[in-house]
Amino acid sequence: MISYNQSKKILKNAKIKIGEESIKSENSLNRVAAENIFSKTFNPAGDNAAFDGYAIDSKDTIQLNKKKSKLFKIIGTVAAGDKPLKRKRQKFQAIAIMTGGLLPKGFNTIIPIEQIIFNPNKKKPKFIFIDKKIKKYQHVRLKGSDYNKNDLILKKGTILNSSHILALKTLGTKKIKVKKIPKILFFSTGNELTNLEKIKNWKVRNSNSHYIQSLKKNFLFDFINGGILRDNDELIFQRKIKKMINSNIDIMITSGAVSVGKFDFVPNIIKKFKLSNYFKSVSIRPGKPILFAKVKGKQKAIFGLPGNPISSAACFRFFVNPYLQESLGIKMEEPIKAVLKNNFTKKLNFTRFVKSKINTTKNGKIEVEILKGQESFRVQSFIKSNIWALLPSGKSIFKKGDILDCYFSNNPNKIFF
Repeated sequence: MISYNQSKKILKNAKIKIGEESIKSENSLNRVAAENIFSKTFNPAGDNAAFDGYAIDSKDTIQLNKKKSKLFKIIGTVAAGDKPLKRKRQKFQAIAIMTGGLLPKGFNTIIPIEQIIFNPNKKKPKFIFIDKKIKKYQHVRLKGSDYNKNDLILKKGTILNSSHILALKTLGTKKIKVKKIPKILFFSTGNELTNLEKIKNWKVRNSNSHYIQSLKKNFLFDFINGGILRDNDELIFQRKIKKMINSNIDIMITSGAVSVGKFDFVPNIIKKFKLSNYFKSVSIRPGKPILFAKVKGKQKAIFGLPGNPISSAACFRFFVNPYLQESLGIKMEEPIKAVLKNNFTKKLNFTRFVKSKINTTKNGKIEVEILKGQESFRVQSFIKSNIWALLPSGKSIFKKGDILDCYFSNNPNKIFF
């Protein structure tokens, strides 16, 4: 049995290569950028008005004051979307300009409409009255002030969200290169499992496949349900692995049949294949029997998760998901730091993933409560929880006020932070 930290090192060194593809930027939600993405244009594309008002040349106002005013002749109007005026500017001229309108050549500042004094009157304006110095670029959105051409928009490994899509479309990025969505083939195991609604008390409803399938959008994978392998399906399982190795499946996951019981055939079958990396059993709770293997010479990996629903959920969160992040080139998520509300004791040399509830106090402190009912068969406490607290190996007693690392159960931390 190895430590949790040792298992993490093995997973990091055994990551698989996920392919890439080019897709339309508008279809890139929750995809992972496969390369740095740079702006191909300027934003704004040209100097334009931040307010409705009148554009002038600020140099014409250098000498103006309360005692020395000037009338500026109105020579036209520019609206957002109008072609730039090519009319040659003369001194003491003004152009009415709407928000977003492109500043004509020779004009470099804007006076908001609310500050304008018209002459002879507002209904039939021919001039605007100015009696002070106006600063250059007042109320002007300068070309490239948001993005210059070739500025970095997104770093490689970024998970794209709706804000990124807005930026890409604003900057005219039609297509981007992203990582392909990893394909996971999942098998439940055991004669006790059933998909029936009404069951005998010696049967167990198949829930693990449904839980992990429900995570696919949040944790960035495609899910293929391979069904249930029964206790005597060793040869069928062996054929499934052979088929997976020669398919477009990236990761195979089994749930159950991974411990040391009479019908726990998963480890023995997997070890028949040539493997470059392997571990079986980690000093964690829940989920100690977890297995990992990378097929030698292939970009394929296999996880054997325990069959207990909570153990399976914990192992997916703390083993499969970090492995997906490494393989996709995503920056590893950071834990949420929270203050422990209650005391808890565990075995010294085990890492514990404990069902917990996180909340924010009135004074803004993030607190976490370790819930009762930590046994791995208890689903009710999992429902009440909203986060996993990670209790590291090497420490047995955790006291109120300790700072714990926490991870959301059903979403990566980076979705929220």
